[in-house]
Amino acid sequence: MQWKLRWCPAEVFFPPQTSAWDEKHWYRGFILLITFLIYTCYHMSRKPISVVKSRLHRNCSGMIQPINDTHSLNDTTWCNWAPFDQSNYKELLGAVDNAFLVAYAVGMFISGIFGERLPLRYYLTAGMLLSGLFTSLLGLGYFWNIHALWYFVLIQICNGLVQTTGWPSVVTCVGNWFGKGKRGLIMGIWNSHTSVGNILGSLIAGIWVDEQWGLSFVVPGVITAIMGLITFFFFIEYPEDVGCSPPQHHGGLEENVDDAEDPGSGPHSNRENGLESAVTSSKEPSAQPAAISFFGALWIPGVVEFSLCLLFAKLVSYTFLYWLPLYIFNVVHFSAKESGDLSTLFDVGGIVGGILAGLISDYTNGRATTCCVMLILAAPMMFLYNYVGQSGISISIVMLLICGALVNGPYALITTAVSADLGTHKSLKGNAKALSTVTAIIDGTGSIGAALGPLLAGLISPTGWNNVFYMLITADILACLLLCRLVYKEILAWKASLSRDRGYREM
Repeated sequence: MQWKLRWCPAEVFFPPQTSAWDEKHWYRGFILLITFLIYTCYHMSRKPISVVKSRLHRNCSGMIQPINDTHSLNDTTWCNWAPFDQSNYKELLGAVDNAFLVAYAVGMFISGIFGERLPLRYYLTAGMLLSGLFTSLLGLGYFWNIHALWYFVLIQICNGLVQTTGWPSVVTCVGNWFGKGKRGLIMGIWNSHTSVGNILGSLIAGIWVDEQWGLSFVVPGVITAIMGLITFFFFIEYPEDVGCSPPQHHGGLEENVDDAEDPGSGPHSNRENGLESAVTSSKEPSAQPAAISFFGALWIPGVVEFSLCLLFAKLVSYTFLYWLPLYIFNVVHFSAKESGDLSTLFDVGGIVGGILAGLISDYTNGRATTCCVMLILAAPMMFLYNYVGQSGISISIVMLLICGALVNGPYALITTAVSADLGTHKSLKGNAKALSTVTAIIDGTGSIGAALGPLLAGLISPTGWNNVFYMLITADILACLLLCRLVYKEILAWKASLSRDRGYREM
C-alpha cells in the first residue's frame, strides 16, 4: 500500500483559528510555491551548458599564452577545452546536448507510468538528488581535467533520465490541488519557473564561465540537491493528506466542443451529470480508479494533436535555449558572460508569454486557438530578429522579449493547462490517475523535438545562421498546422455558445 504524507511543517504558518476555507488556500499557495521552486531548480541545472559552450571553444589569438604552455604560438585553439578544440566543435557540442535531450525524451514516456504508481514525494526527492549529482559531475570534469567526450555524453545521458522525474510529478501535484477554473492563468504564472530557472542558470554560470567554468555546474547542482531534501520534508501530494477537500475538475479541454456536437450535453445536462456523479461517489467513497494505460491515454481527444504540436514548438524553444548564447557570441561578438546575460531576455519574454497565453485561453476558452495565433505571429518575428535584431542593443532587447513571449507562450500553455485539462478530461469519468501519464506523453513527444532542434542547429549552423532560423520558422509553421482541427472545433463551440445565448435572450 502506498504510504502518504500525513503532516507538513507548513502547518506552523496557520493560526489555530484558521477556517477550513482559508487553510485550503494557504496550502494551495504553499503547493504552488514549492513546486515552482522544484522545477526552477530542474531548469537551472540544465542551462549552464549553453553558457559554457562559448568558453569551451573560442578564438585564442588575442589572448596571452602562459609561459609554460607547450602549444605553438600560432595555435589559435590553445585556450580551448579538448575535445571541443577541434574544427567540428559545433557537432561535438550538439552531441553533448543531444545525449541529454534524447535520454530525456525516452525517459519521459516511462517516467509518467512510474509517476502514477509511486509516491511523488520519494520520486521527486530521488530525482532531484541524482540530478544535482550529475550536474555537479559535469563541472567536476573541469577540476579533474577530463577531456574525454564519452564522459560528458555519459553524464548527460544519466542527467537526462533522472530529470524526467520532475515535470510529470509537479504537474500532477498541481492538478491534484487545483480545479479547472482559471487554470490557464494560474498555471501560466506558475510555469514561469521554466524561464526563472533558465535565467538563474545563466546568471550563476556567467559568474564563473570566464575563470573556473566547472563551478558553473557545481553550484546549480548543489542547489538542486538541497532543494531535493526540502522536497522530502515539505512536499504534499494530495489535499486529502492534510484534511483538505479535493477540487472539482468540471470536465476537460473539449467539454464545450463536445457540447457543440451533442446538444444533449449542455449546461443543464452537465448539472445532472454532476449530481449523478456526486451521488455515485457518495455511495462508493472507497472506490479507487486504476492508473490509465499508455495507449488508453492516447485515445483522449486532443492528446495526439497537442503532443505533435509541442514536438515542433519545443524544437524551436530548446534550440534558442541551447544555442542563443553562442549565436549572440558569434554574431555580435560579445563576451561569453555578456552573451549569456543577454540571452536571459528571451526567457523574460517567455514569462510574459506564458501568463498572457493562460489568461487569454481562460477568457476565450480556446487553448488551441490561443496557441495557433501566437505561433503564427512567432514566425515573422524570428525572421526579423535574425535580420535586424543585431543592428543595435535596444532593438536586440525588444526583439528577444517579443520572440521569447511568442515562442514560449504556446509551449508553456500546452505543457501546463492543456496537459492538466486533458489529464482530467470528462471522458475519463473523474479518473484523475491519468494526469501523470498524459503529461508524460505530451512532454515526452515534445522532448523529441527538443532533442532534434539543438542537433539540427549543430549540423546546420556551419552553413550559416540564416539556415538555422529558416529551420525554426518551418517548425513553427508545422506546429501551427497541427492544431487546425482543434481550432475549427473551438470555433464551432463558440458559435454554438452564441446561438444558445441568443436563444435564451429570445425566450
